[in-house]
Amino acid sequence: MGEGSLISRIAKMHDPKEYQDLHWEGSLDDYLNLVRRNPRITRTAYQRLYDMILSYGKEEYVDNKKKIARYHFFSDPDDSGEDAVFGLDITCMRLVDIFKSAAQGYGTERRVILLHGPVGSAKSTLARLLKKGLEAYSKKPEEALYTFTWTYEDDEGRKEVMPSPMNEEPLLLIPQEWRQAAFAELAADSDFDIPVTGDLCPASRWVFNHLMDRYEGDWQKVMSHVTVRRLILSEQDRVGIGTFQPKDE
Repeated sequence: MGEGSLISRIAKMHDPKEYQDLHWEGSLDDYLNLVRRNPRITRTAYQRLYDMILSYGKEEYVDNKKKIARYHFFSDPDDSGEDAVFGLDITCMRLVDIFKSAAQGYGTERRVILLHGPVGSAKSTLARLLKKGLEAYSKKPEEALYTFTWTYEDDEGRKEVMPSPMNEEPLLLIPQEWRQAAFAELAADSDFDIPVTGDLCPASRWVFNHLMDRYEGDWQKVMSHVTVRRLILSEQDRVGIGTFQPKDE
């Protein structure tokens, strides 16, 4: 009884509702209804990164006749300042300007961003802050993002379950020639333009084409093999955030 009592007390520390929200699953139709209510869940990675930094607020001051923005995110308020960055307001401001440019689609989103500087200049700290911030941001109900999993039977009748290898946006499942009309309908009540572009990764495209052949082009039947699920970014689990050491072969 004592052990059961301890387990019971520990269990009360856990919120099942939060767990269920973080592990939400539904059909593509369920997801489309979510997009209709809030098209911003389809934001690009850079749009999320920029919005995440802005969500912490900023203050402006003048130094040598130059207006400087100090973004509170870089003070690491979520972790009591453990990775706070001080004295680099101009550097951080320039970095945020790059994120802003990428978020607005000015071409920066197609570049690799390199942090360059001497030892002790907070390069690793800035990267760690951004990773921690994105992980926490993806867990907020209003900032949820989603991907999908395929479930189907192969030609020999064996059940196959294949999560999207690239954690792709479910709207990529809509063929490109339909997207303009579909996106206009989904975002009809919003001033936000759905930014989804591109195609499925090769693995998902193979499954998609295979099922389209099986159902003789019936896209709706193909979508019955899709389960949309909530995506939580995690460096530890290598979901959405990856790291490697320069010494890696």
